[in-house]
Amino acid sequence: MLAPMEGVTDFHMRRILTSVYAYDRCVTEFIRITNNLYPDRVFLKCCPELETGGMTDTGVPVYAQLLGTDHHYITLNAQRLVELGAPGIDLNFGCPAKTVNRHGGGSSLLRTPDRVISIVDAVRNSVDPSIPVTAKIRLGFDNSDNLMQIATGIEAAGATELCVHARTRLDGYKPPAHWSEVKQVRDALSIPVTVNGEIWNDRDASMAQSDSECFDLMLGRGALAMPDLARQIRSDVNSTTCTKLVWLDVLELLEQLLQTAVDLPARYAGNRTKQWLCYLIREYAGARELFPRIKRLRDIDTMAEQIRLQRKLCIAGDVPGQADTVKEVEAVERIDAAQVMLSV
Repeated sequence: MLAPMEGVTDFHMRRILTSVYAYDRCVTEFIRITNNLYPDRVFLKCCPELETGGMTDTGVPVYAQLLGTDHHYITLNAQRLVELGAPGIDLNFGCPAKTVNRHGGGSSLLRTPDRVISIVDAVRNSVDPSIPVTAKIRLGFDNSDNLMQIATGIEAAGATELCVHARTRLDGYKPPAHWSEVKQVRDALSIPVTVNGEIWNDRDASMAQSDSECFDLMLGRGALAMPDLARQIRSDVNSTTCTKLVWLDVLELLEQLLQTAVDLPARYAGNRTKQWLCYLIREYAGARELFPRIKRLRDIDTMAEQIRLQRKLCIAGDVPGQADTVKEVEAVERIDAAQVMLSV
């Protein structure tokens, strides 16, 4: 599954990444629920796939994710999403963002297991039984003391599946992910359990599956660093050979993403492309070469020219395709992350 990442995996990114195939499901960026029922245009903006049967262009189902604390309004919005064609509803109890947590949402709810369970119960009882209701959590807020109470409670409340990001909110995104802690959840529950966190390649995927004993995986930042990661993992599981997506093909995907921003204000238009490049630096040396050329550009056409230029250089063999060493990649990631603070 492709993870929901706020400000990253929007409709355009979902379309591009699922075009590389091998994903079974996507989840939207969270829709923040407060004290109102949103008009349809809000749902359609977050999930345009609602107009195509809740599927991406390549037929991958897209579940709509809700984040909030008010049972009444969460259920109203869940019901409306189902009426609009959402194939499933996902509930966010894992977002570590400080703004979200200050307002009692996301992973802050993990400090109050009964509230998590009651929200799942309310949504499950508000939509048709045939509609999956899934939940995403972390190991906990400051620690994992409440993990089993929350996980078993979510199942008892009628959730269809549970995804566990194998870190606490306090851990943030710092490695490592504690995949082995998810095993106790897998052992205790009868519903499917998905493991998430720090899966960057097929080796990580295999270790996450082994440590957690969860077969199902949710891919986040790793899917951005390696666009065909899901395909590589499937190849490894099936013991088949799969050629890695080459940099020349990734450049085409980058150009596709850039062109989706033509109607945005010039100040922000290229930010998603730059953001994606920061992730791609981990796997592709060509991204390290391209990023300095476009990081200060605002004009989309000029950025597109730089991408097309590198495609020509790549065809001529003048641009390296893949990062040389992990140490070098990590150093570049730290530098470029510090240089570019993207408004999205």
